[in-house]
Amino acid sequence: MNFVIILMQTTLKEGIYMKITFWGAAQTVTGSCHILEAGGLTLLIDCGLHQGNHTEELMNAEDFPINPANIDYLLLTHAHIDHSGRIPFLVKKGFKGKILTTGAACDLCSIMLPDSGHIQETEAEWKNKKNLRKGMNIIEPLYTYQDALDSLMFFRAIEYDEVIDLNSSVKVRFVDAGHMLGSSFIEIWENLDGKQSKILFSGDVGNKGAPLLKDPSVIEEADFVVIESTYGNRLHPDRHQDMNLMVNTILETTRRGGNVVIPSFAVGRTQEMIYYFNQNRDTHHQNIKALSKIPVFIDSPLATSATSVFRNHLECFDEEARLYIENGDNPLDFEGLKFSVSKEDSMALNEILSGAIIISPSGMCEAGRIKHHLKYNLWRPECTIIFVGFQAENSLGRKILNGEKVVKIFGEEIVVKAQIVSLEGFSGHADKTGLIDLLNGIKSKPKKVFIVHGEPKVSKEFAYTLHEGYELDCVIPYPLQRFNLDEM
Repeated sequence: MNFVIILMQTTLKEGIYMKITFWGAAQTVTGSCHILEAGGLTLLIDCGLHQGNHTEELMNAEDFPINPANIDYLLLTHAHIDHSGRIPFLVKKGFKGKILTTGAACDLCSIMLPDSGHIQETEAEWKNKKNLRKGMNIIEPLYTYQDALDSLMFFRAIEYDEVIDLNSSVKVRFVDAGHMLGSSFIEIWENLDGKQSKILFSGDVGNKGAPLLKDPSVIEEADFVVIESTYGNRLHPDRHQDMNLMVNTILETTRRGGNVVIPSFAVGRTQEMIYYFNQNRDTHHQNIKALSKIPVFIDSPLATSATSVFRNHLECFDEEARLYIENGDNPLDFEGLKFSVSKEDSMALNEILSGAIIISPSGMCEAGRIKHHLKYNLWRPECTIIFVGFQAENSLGRKILNGEKVVKIFGEEIVVKAQIVSLEGFSGHADKTGLIDLLNGIKSKPKKVFIVHGEPKVSKEFAYTLHEGYELDCVIPYPLQRFNLDEM
């Protein structure tokens, strides 16, 4: 069947018709990056960091498969680091083109990429201290804070639904993907010799009915689709049921004298969690009244800055969130919400033994302040760790979710005795139904559906569903596999 992974490499003819090379997020979840050759242009769609285990992270320092100086445009679906985090490295290696994305994504990248550069420098410094003690060579950071700042000069803000001519034969449009603030589906048309072809890049597909943001746009036409598959083999639990479970879990935890620690992505998920807590404090249910007395700490300078960006882009909000604003309520603020910015603020949270909700990045527990909070709370049976986002294979978060009894944090073995709860209803990614809905909106079946951004087992099951249930021609590309779309 044609959805299997082992599709052979295509022999290509030379020309200017559309060709696509899959590089990042091919048979894995992170490191999104695709190369599209169209109408004489070389386009990069996303340029993300690989995240997860040590082997995957080493891929971040690998050379690009094409000369960055030869890339005309980088089209960015959204600001999450697994889609944008290698942009400073790309610029460092010679990229001189333009980076097109939405205004909100530009603003988020202006805080996220320098933050990532700071992390790269800090981690390199920490590793070099160990290397020097062992007599090993020192390493350079992938890029620095300054490299990240330098990369921002290449960004150009694009309005949603605006058709942009990249040259006389290629045009592009960004439409709302509903995944996070400023996220987009990217539509690209090539018109050569009277023949038009269109390819759709889904980026990350959002959920219908998610808080704050508008629902994903409907796409009615596409000859080719590159679609994510993070949750392509399962359905999310009901969001309202998960909210009730979260409330009850928090109250039970505080009654037994513990803290609730929520690993969360600083941009997107954290703001949704703030909105959820704000939204539910308006009800008069006895449990909600009890919840409103529990302080919520956002322990992340990045999340604090990102929340300000959200407040400046109300045009991206859905009708419900706008109604809050019209009634004089800030949906991203409430009494009892506290932002911890300084290191001293963060360290003070470790002295709180009970009665606190601590939301901190990174969402997969691989870096950042969350590791300190896990170190201080994970071994305590009265505490609870609530996961509200995807955990990549081999990440610390996945190890905890998989039930490992002992994990290493900062080189120290920590026993896992806290209650572990996973709430997939809060995911920012569409589930199987949401992904199928995107494809079903296309009136004429695409010639080919390329399935990316998923673990191999999940992508294969999703491809099977699309092939058997909807008669779609699917391919799960492997890294650096190249296709001539004109021959399909």
